Amino acid sequence: MVVRDARESDLPEILVIHNNAIAETTAIWDTELADLDERKAWFATRTGAGCPILVAEIDGAVAGYASYGQFRPKSGYRFSVENSVYVSDIFHRRGVATALMTELLVRARKSDVHIMIAAIESSNTTSIALHEKFGFAITGQMPEVGYKFGRWMDLTLMQCVIDEGVTSQS
Repeated sequence: MVVRDARESDLPEILVIHNNAIAETTAIWDTELADLDERKAWFATRTGAGCPILVAEIDGAVAGYASYGQFRPKSGYRFSVENSVYVSDIFHRRGVATALMTELLVRARKSDVHIMIAAIESSNTTSIALHEKFGFAITGQMPEVGYKFGRWMDLTLMQCVIDEGVTSQS
């Protein structure tokens, strides 16, 4: 497995993983599938803001992707980011999410990130456990804030301190 920066040429494979998460899981709360233009805009926005988009590649295929982006669009949140990690169904249980998260945290520590936030559907115990393994702690739970697949969904908020030294002089 190789974890590397995503390239625009990876977007069709990223789109397949993304749309599978929309159609089959509660990991992404969208109800409409994305198209390639949407993923291109996402890629341009993230990379343009200096945020990493990583892919894990196994045997030439994109096995998963991860990124982080601005938590909220107010300047007071400029040192807080929210992460995303998604793995293709055919590559589950092969360490892909762990490899992606490891590198994502390395990238965050090299930048001006103070806090990394994860917003996870509360029944997704696999994602919660992954984040706990990397030092994330549950900081809140919001009942019934989402609706998908004919049911209300709860949101678990987790965070990890990346760099205690980040200040307004950064």
